[in-house]
Amino acid sequence: MKLEILVSAVNEDVDTLAERMNLQADAIIVNQCGENTYREYTYQEHRIRCYSFAERGVGLSRNNCLMRAKGDICLFADEDIIYRPGAVRAIEAEFEKNPDADMILFNMDVPEDRATYHIDGYGRVRWYNCGRYPTYSFAARTEKLREANIAFSLLFGGGARYSNGEDSLFLAECIRKGLKVYKAPVTIGKENGRPSTWFHGYNEKFFYDRGVLYHFLYGKAAFLMALRFLYKQKDVMCKEFSFREAFALMRRGIRMEKGAGQE
Repeated sequence: MKLEILVSAVNEDVDTLAERMNLQADAIIVNQCGENTYREYTYQEHRIRCYSFAERGVGLSRNNCLMRAKGDICLFADEDIIYRPGAVRAIEAEFEKNPDADMILFNMDVPEDRATYHIDGYGRVRWYNCGRYPTYSFAARTEKLREANIAFSLLFGGGARYSNGEDSLFLAECIRKGLKVYKAPVTIGKENGRPSTWFHGYNEKFFYDRGVLYHFLYGKAAFLMALRFLYKQKDVMCKEFSFREAFALMRRGIRMEKGAGQE
């Protein structure tokens, strides 16, 4: 079994990124910047392939990684992840213990204000609870993703039309297409917090875009899931807008009405 790390980066020095991230396997780095170039180098006997593209969009970046992946297991990453010693071996061990798993989600230490999940036990991930896991927690069997023709949305995430959510949509598509997704209480690294590329407060665009995401993510259950989301987060999110106003914006997004929250 061979694992490969797929790194999505923006305006990075790719020559030093493998060391900064403590990459412990072959890797592909897709760097969104102002030029179109390719180079590769070896870091601790691992092949690091670096593609620089003059383009923007995290979904596009991840798809560029995925289409070039050669490993049996692909581990998705961002430029600000630092892996623990032994992380790759720990991930491979979980797949060896669970040959039924097509994808396994792992813990990552993150700043408290950015934490959206914590895995405290083994189990399956289902459609109704897949909306909180970031892409850097995903490790998947590469061929299973290709057989199911799964890719990241180009509409959501940093650099795209709508804010975030490409990770949730990707995971939901995996589940809908029959991939068996599990979670493991294994921490593989930490996020070296950086300013968000998409979050600018709980404003009109935030709620509208979240509504659009729920339209695609939950279908007929979108309104109910929106209410659940706002109720759980109302003390944090409903300050500039009341609960009722925030839900109205999400409802417009779910219906994809023009002119609300759009740039």
